[in-house]
Amino acid sequence: MNPKITNSFFALIFCASLSYCNQTAKELEVPAEETQHANHTPKMSEGAVIIQDQPEPDTLRGSLKAEAHGMVGNAHLTINYHSPAVRGRNIWGGLVAYDQVWVTGAHSATSLTTDKDITIEEKLLPAGKYALFTIPGKEEWTIIINKNWEQHLTDDYTEKEDVLRVTVKPEAAAQPQERLRYQIVSEADSKGAINISWDKLKVTVPVAI
Repeated sequence: MNPKITNSFFALIFCASLSYCNQTAKELEVPAEETQHANHTPKMSEGAVIIQDQPEPDTLRGSLKAEAHGMVGNAHLTINYHSPAVRGRNIWGGLVAYDQVWVTGAHSATSLTTDKDITIEEKLLPAGKYALFTIPGKEEWTIIINKNWEQHLTDDYTEKEDVLRVTVKPEAAAQPQERLRYQIVSEADSKGAINISWDKLKVTVPVAI
């Protein structure tokens, strides 16, 4: 066989193999943004704690500064709040009045931060930081996302600053929860939920991107 033809043949094979390898590497390459979120380690605020399952009372006094972090799809969500305890009190319809705007925490407004646009019950919420209020009811709760996250309790709350409102159904919790707890739960297909648990009640707020 002609040496020139042989060399040309092997050169073509080499180039084809190199092209295939490069293409395969690109297909397997994970976007930098996805890698960043997959390896994301939340930065806790000074003095904040993550509230866990807590069926029994504790000996701590007052409402604890707390945070919840989680991913929904590639969106990182953070909830900053203060967590009061039951301490043997009547919560629903007692300490927390029905049909009134509630801070859903204590001291300062509870805040929700998302670094990506998300939807709550299919309503768009642009990336940013917001206040999260609720109106608890016996049969349903209104979830309120409001522009003014920097306020004491609901002192400066005004409905005209609401970004969105949705209604959800409360349900009985699997076990009592002594301290108010927020959880951000990740599910399949870029969906998830914000869970609010306190006393013997749980509220689930669907979230997606």
